Amino acid sequence: MILVKNFVSGGMRNKINYPSAERNKFFILEVLRKHVDGGKAAKMLEIASGTGQHAAYFGAKFPRLTVQPSEIEEGMLESIGAYASEVSTKNVKPPLKIDVNTDPSRWGTEADYDFVLNVNMFHVTPLACSVAFFKNCSKILKPGGLLFTYGPYANCGVLEPESNVDFDRRIRQRDPNCGVRDIQDLSKIAAEHGVSLRAIYDLPANNKCLVWQKA
Repeated sequence: MILVKNFVSGGMRNKINYPSAERNKFFILEVLRKHVDGGKAAKMLEIASGTGQHAAYFGAKFPRLTVQPSEIEEGMLESIGAYASEVSTKNVKPPLKIDVNTDPSRWGTEADYDFVLNVNMFHVTPLACSVAFFKNCSKILKPGGLLFTYGPYANCGVLEPESNVDFDRRIRQRDPNCGVRDIQDLSKIAAEHGVSLRAIYDLPANNKCLVWQKA
């Protein structure tokens, strides 16, 4: 993790830089480009924006896409805001504090998003957060809207390669409620909330990007 001092109007603010976010943003962008029409105005909500690196990067690449970042950890909100303020197209909004486990009526945001993005949340949170993600994000998505989720996943009970197996073991040793989720389990949860799996993209570093669609 790298901490960068960023001068913006109103004083000096802290930007946090995760090297992993810098690496994977390029691969996630390629998936987004397959499904997001850059020529059309649209809105995307990012759940668990982390440092804000992704929101700023994708906002700059899709100037007609209004990006609303969010995060539950207050310590990250300043970093997200700093990144957002640097996007010259001004289409990345200041971050909202959102707990995905709460009803969207408490999120302080709109209810007609075209897209929802989530990066690296499912495996580091209890399964209840994955359930809440599909339940609550389906409420704020337009019919036909897409959800993009990125991270390590098992599929049909198989987790590959061995490095992901070791990664999953370390996560569960720290917190038995967390761990790499199986795509088939997530698909069942999503289906209960009118969401179905549309595509699976295998990406570098043994991660996947899943594309889901609301009915």
